[in-house]
Amino acid sequence: MPPVIDASRCTGCGTCAAICNSQIFRFDRAADRVPRVVFPDECWHCDACRLDCPSGAIRLRLPLSLMLLHIDAPSGQGRQS
Repeated sequence: MPPVIDASRCTGCGTCAAICNSQIFRFDRAADRVPRVVFPDECWHCDACRLDCPSGAIRLRLPLSLMLLHIDAPSGQGRQS
């Protein structure tokens, strides 16, 4: 699942396109106000675009297979050694 850019928050700085190692964004300052995601399947979900976006306009949707599940482990009380 590719990053989602909130056009209302994006300032068009192009940081996301510049920082992306996978080159999934296309941004032509003369033609585009907001960068476009053109290769969504190439996203590595590294989170660099979201972390470096100065306006916080990028949301990264992780596929279920990359999400970590939280499971409460027993505290160790009552464990037998």
